[in-house]
Amino acid sequence: MKNKLHIFKSVAQHASFTKAAEQLFISQPAVSKAIRNLEDDYKCAFFIRKRNSIELTTNGKAFLVYVNRILDIYAEIDQQFLYKEKTYPDEISFGASTTIANYILPKVIAKFKTQFPNTNIKIDSENSDEIEELILNQQIDFGITEGKNTNPKLHFTKFIKDEIVLVTNSKNSNHKKGIINLDELKNLPIIEREIGSGTKKIIQQFLQQNNIKKLNTVVTLNSTEAIKNYLYYANSYALLSINAVTEDLLHNKLKVIDIKNFSIERWFYFVSRTGYQNTTMTNFEKYIRNNHNF
Repeated sequence: MKNKLHIFKSVAQHASFTKAAEQLFISQPAVSKAIRNLEDDYKCAFFIRKRNSIELTTNGKAFLVYVNRILDIYAEIDQQFLYKEKTYPDEISFGASTTIANYILPKVIAKFKTQFPNTNIKIDSENSDEIEELILNQQIDFGITEGKNTNPKLHFTKFIKDEIVLVTNSKNSNHKKGIINLDELKNLPIIEREIGSGTKKIIQQFLQQNNIKKLNTVVTLNSTEAIKNYLYYANSYALLSINAVTEDLLHNKLKVIDIKNFSIERWFYFVSRTGYQNTTMTNFEKYIRNNHNF
């Protein structure tokens, strides 16, 4: 039952069977079967299936409230009987690229500290290239980065999937339909990240695949926060992680402009030196996986 509830929550969060399957590292048929079994057990439909999307029914929204409560209780049980304080040392030091450090990890680390108050956490927050260099130089043992490279000295394990979206000031009156094509994208005033940024690398790869040599970059900044603060006061555009702009979308500071027949998806990865094994790293990675979306 616990696994079924995790699957239900993931489908509800992503509004997609496919994305839930990718997030949970299971097949889409397995996700569909779990949801179907839950709907059979409780004799009601939790999702409305549309042609290209799904959404929660009224019963589904009510069920999600209970699911969240139950999964919280499961987490408390695991903490009480499975996780012991001596599982972790006095300090855990690792690296994380800036998007992950700013928008994925804070809530996970906050929860970790309530459960393991005697373990201190130190995070080196740099761009992906710098995190990988720290690992190769053995200044840190592991990290979480945006994308991966082909260096055989580094080992990458998939963490979670991310999407990069085009955003602009919510008051920008251009593109009222909320959608543009690739030709229009080429001419927009773009604010972008610095060289070495994992986000920038992924964007460049996708642009090359679509025969776009470069964008109309008008300003380059060294952090996502700087880019967002710029966009609040200008009708420029930026390609940013959906995780980085969630709060801005909710508070109507920024809005997404869809790009017709074009999407940028990527994975975040756990990364360590090839062959490196460490119990603390293994346990902490498992903790992050289990708690990043709670």
